[in-house]
Amino acid sequence: MSIGISEEHVELASSLRRWAADLRGGELARAAEEDAAATFDTAWAALTGMGVPTIGLPEAAGGGGGTTLDVAVALEACAHELVPGPLLGPAVAAAVLGERLPEDAVVGLASGGLVWDAPSATHVLAELAGGWRLLPVTAVDLTPVSGLDLTRRFGRLSVRDSAAGEPVDLRTDLVRRTAVTLAAAEAAGVARWCLATAADYAKVREQFGQKIGSFQAVKHLCAEMLETAEAVTAVAWDVASAASGDDEQWAFAADVAAAIAFGGAVDVAKSCLQVLGGIGFTFEHDAHLYLRRALALRALVGDGDEAAERVTAAAVAGVRRQVQLDLGGRDEAVRREVRAAVDRIAALPEEERRPALVEAGYLTPHWPPPYGLGADAVTQVVIDQELARAGVDRPDLVIAGWALPTILEHGTAAQRERFVTPSLLGELVWCQLFSEPGAGSDLASLRTRAERVDGGWRLTGQKVWNSVAERADWGICLARTNPEAPKHKGITYFLVDMRNTPGIEVRPLREITGKALFNEVFLDDVLVPDDMVVGEVDDGWRLARTTLANERVAMATSRLSTSTERAVELAAGGVTPAQRVAVGHSIALSTVCSLLGVRSTLRSLAGQGPGAESSVAKLLGVRNRQDGAELVVALHGDRAVLGDDEAVRADVWEMLNTRCLSIAGGTTQVLRNVAGERILGLPR
Repeated sequence: MSIGISEEHVELASSLRRWAADLRGGELARAAEEDAAATFDTAWAALTGMGVPTIGLPEAAGGGGGTTLDVAVALEACAHELVPGPLLGPAVAAAVLGERLPEDAVVGLASGGLVWDAPSATHVLAELAGGWRLLPVTAVDLTPVSGLDLTRRFGRLSVRDSAAGEPVDLRTDLVRRTAVTLAAAEAAGVARWCLATAADYAKVREQFGQKIGSFQAVKHLCAEMLETAEAVTAVAWDVASAASGDDEQWAFAADVAAAIAFGGAVDVAKSCLQVLGGIGFTFEHDAHLYLRRALALRALVGDGDEAAERVTAAAVAGVRRQVQLDLGGRDEAVRREVRAAVDRIAALPEEERRPALVEAGYLTPHWPPPYGLGADAVTQVVIDQELARAGVDRPDLVIAGWALPTILEHGTAAQRERFVTPSLLGELVWCQLFSEPGAGSDLASLRTRAERVDGGWRLTGQKVWNSVAERADWGICLARTNPEAPKHKGITYFLVDMRNTPGIEVRPLREITGKALFNEVFLDDVLVPDDMVVGEVDDGWRLARTTLANERVAMATSRLSTSTERAVELAAGGVTPAQRVAVGHSIALSTVCSLLGVRSTLRSLAGQGPGAESSVAKLLGVRNRQDGAELVVALHGDRAVLGDDEAVRADVWEMLNTRCLSIAGGTTQVLRNVAGERILGLPR
């Protein structure tokens, strides 16, 4: 998927990629390798003919009248096909100069003594002692060079007449921010080409009699590329979207992009070469040209550590990325009614709010009536927004959030009547009896057996890692009802009365934190009546994997992860420069996790199916929470080894507790297998 999410942007990206592929950028770059004065005239003529460099200029100035996001989508598509020659520099110049851009100009940006697009430039936008000036090439000496990026030319700048040209009232930080914004789009295009190229190669290349994509090491490498490419794409989309809004928000988004996008693109390009192996190391393959482009972008605008320091300073001052969803007026039909209902709920005493949310259908609006509203994506977002405005928090359903959708979709009318509303009201607490000592991520290998008896089933076996089992009223349990069937079949989905059924023993399981949040549950000839079977006998595996078709659409929070917020709090009290950089990178990653959620919501609002964001969000979210918790403990230094400070003890506990996140709900390694196979199409 490209930066763009709307139908128009998806089509723009697709059509530009098809068009740009015909330019054969790699071939042009190799042909001009030794020519420092190469201008790539054919590519520039094609670009100007398509109006790409001036998409963002007003129509009155001969441009396309597009937004910064329009420009970013176009630059990403061109970078994906490695269009050579001047484009990024002129696009930045067009963005900052607007109608002051000379007609048919190729403006090279000057940074110190280095100038972009030296051999092609008709003008140079340079910051001199007296401020910014737009200089004609007749006022400067340009010495072009063929350097790291073979698809572009840069040069050395010497100003002969600093009084020539036109003074331009520009803020230096605005020029830098614009360069980061548009360069991030190119980084996204590079990353996505490298990911697609590596995955496609891994599907067909054979070694040791197998496609290399079936090797777990290669599969994980490609999945990690997917994680990074999605992060790069998310920040590139966000900073381009923020460019037309609040200045403080754009600055924050730009620094997050600088901290993520350029190093990320380099990492994906390097991994692409690794997957390609020897063929990727040849000069004739385009992979090294993409690596060169990524390295050049990072050198030009992407000092991630400096950006991370600025992110920390902004976060300490209270800035968080706040993405505003444009509902395009589709919320007008429901906004007034929802706001009135939420205001009524907010006026109630705290203990009466949950029943009111349930009655209104606002606790689970995506569920079908009478338990929800069967709400579409827009209505769900509006309800989220209004609840947030009124300060009304939804209670967490915990395991009931897994059990009830299955009962709603596959259960009987009697089961729905008995369990759904009481659980929504908090009158029933649920636990999950899925995992076993020998069946964790490989859940289909479970051994708990269910034997047919008169009127029901007798369950015998051991379950483990069961949170809240010690106080649960009911449990959802998978047990094998047909031991002769293949392991993914012959499994049935049961509802177990945890309080009133003989033969159930719950033993607290003490974890590395020293506390017991999980349990072992032993089932010894436990009777489950027939009416507590959900769905069909032997069809439990399918039930365990299904969710309601009407998926929950959530409005992403602007708040960072718990540990990252704690790191910001500690940074406000004073840390070393290196620690400020580390905190900034944690803030950037936490922001990415929120952005992935926003993009997923926007896809739902656009009527599209889910993208890769949800899978990637799980993987990056785990990393963010674990790394953030470790960072907090590191910020305490040697105080972490002492036990006499309650706040430090709490931070150490959080760090130890988060180690379970990469194990629970499917290990990170298994999830990367799944991402590689289901999203990238790699062979099993």
